[in-house]
Amino acid sequence: MSESTFKAGNADQAELDNFNRLSNTWWDMEGDFAALHKINPFRLEFIERFTAIKNNSCLDIGCGGGILSEALAQSGATVTGIDLAEEVLTVAKLHGLDSGIKVDYQLISAEAYAHDHAEKHDIVTCMEMLEHVPDPASIVQAAADSVKPGGWVFFSTLNRNYKAYLLAILAAEKVLKVVPEGTHTYDKFITPAELDAMARHANLYLRGSAGIEFNPLLNRYGLSEDVEINYLLAYQKGL
Repeated sequence: MSESTFKAGNADQAELDNFNRLSNTWWDMEGDFAALHKINPFRLEFIERFTAIKNNSCLDIGCGGGILSEALAQSGATVTGIDLAEEVLTVAKLHGLDSGIKVDYQLISAEAYAHDHAEKHDIVTCMEMLEHVPDPASIVQAAADSVKPGGWVFFSTLNRNYKAYLLAILAAEKVLKVVPEGTHTYDKFITPAELDAMARHANLYLRGSAGIEFNPLLNRYGLSEDVEINYLLAYQKGL
């Protein structure tokens, strides 16, 4: 299968265009992606509940401007970040030059990367990305294909229920405007059970979960046991 086929098969151009349009704000700590900066330490905390980051090889699928990728590299990992939003990836590369944090950024789809780098990495992350693609199961399979047997895969996404709609779209996008309006589409939200079915089909086994508490009104962020809205799932690949 060609690279062009991989790219065409599982990317929403409107989603890519939207993220490219906002690319210059990616590293503004109080800008459009401030929420990602605030929750990023807790994503690292969740990963380290299950495996060390230092001295491991990490793949960050849907790396965007590199917020998580740089943090993983700062924690001592060898990191590859992949994305199909070209302007956003350019921002990631430029920020890496400024910060001095080394990440191998590549403009390539998850499926194409997995095809060329099967079972290469100790850790694969895919954060806040599954709800932006036409076929999330294909991304889950690519993540599983890219990780070594016994390695770890971490996903975060949004649950699909009325509470998630009220808080993640109505409140966060339309009222409080802490997330750019139009970032999320409710029908693309994924329940934990749906994500787990995709993962089990890909030979990934659930080892833990957590919710991400996101309350901009109280300036309160952290991990919780509540997976009703934003949630994280940790998987280990079968041997």
